[in-house]
Amino acid sequence: MALVPRHLLVPRWFAAEGEKWKAVDGSSDPVRWLKQAYRDATIITRVGPVHADGAEEASGRPTSSSTLPTLVLMMLRHLRVFEGARVLDVGTGPGYAAALLSHRLGGNCVTSIDVDPYLVEVARERLGGLDLRPTLKVCDATGPLPGQYDRIVATVSVRPVPPSWLTALKPGGVLVTTLAGTSLIVTATKQEDGTAVGQVVSDGAGFMSTRTGLDYPPAVELPFHDEEGEEVYQGRFPVPDIENSWGLACMLEVTLPGVKHRFKDSPEGQRTTWLTHPDGSWARASSHGCEPPTVHEAGPRKLWGVYETICCDWFVRGGGYPLVNSSLKITPDGVCHLSNWGWPGATIG
Repeated sequence: MALVPRHLLVPRWFAAEGEKWKAVDGSSDPVRWLKQAYRDATIITRVGPVHADGAEEASGRPTSSSTLPTLVLMMLRHLRVFEGARVLDVGTGPGYAAALLSHRLGGNCVTSIDVDPYLVEVARERLGGLDLRPTLKVCDATGPLPGQYDRIVATVSVRPVPPSWLTALKPGGVLVTTLAGTSLIVTATKQEDGTAVGQVVSDGAGFMSTRTGLDYPPAVELPFHDEEGEEVYQGRFPVPDIENSWGLACMLEVTLPGVKHRFKDSPEGQRTTWLTHPDGSWARASSHGCEPPTVHEAGPRKLWGVYETICCDWFVRGGGYPLVNSSLKITPDGVCHLSNWGWPGATIG
């Protein structure tokens, strides 16, 4: 990390200003440029179809970034590289992970892919300026991959794992990735039968998910309800801030795929959490501080009841969320099968 000048890979970036993103040119303020590049933070370089290199502002969802360095390092630690290992880096972006890998192994051992032709070309130019020359290719990571590898690491999230990743991974090779919609980092070793076996590690991470075009499709907005519920009752457990409890958020997503949540903590100490699901189910719970909440629910599934089951059966009785350190098997179709002692397990595909 000390040998990779990160600022040269991100000479321009986007900074959030209200609902817009404003481009910042590092050369116009070198002190700010260096502070931005060498703090442990993610740097947004692309929003929607617009890259900071050729724009003054943009609006929409971020579509590429330079991930915070400690998270990149965490993913590479889990990769367990060795001299001569052939590594595939999925999600080139500005090229930071490819640069670290090239310093460690030599560019001839590293291939990096991205779906965006501009990102690949610019990364090639900037890495070449650092005398780093990994193989860079434009490639849809969800389709066929170029070559065979001892290690595959992804700084984009997937769900399911693309079957082509297991095809491209040599027997005995290691895959490190994250599962979209969760904060789960999974590591798995390719077996002779074409499956991969490993575990969910205790670290958490969030990455942008893979995309096939220049931008993500429009997000489907689900309503958060404030009206009276079909059922109203007193809950057993305090109102949680799910966003800041990655274990709970992952358990909810694995148990209720597609669930969305929101949290509000008022200055007076009133805490409210909303849950909503694409099947029309919703729940809202409010309380003052850690008092038992008033719960409103409606729809075919009792979302708050699922949350309380997770708290009671797993966190309180089991002493933690069973997803952490659970065993993992990825079948050749890319579906992830999770299991842990005393837990019926989950399938993520």
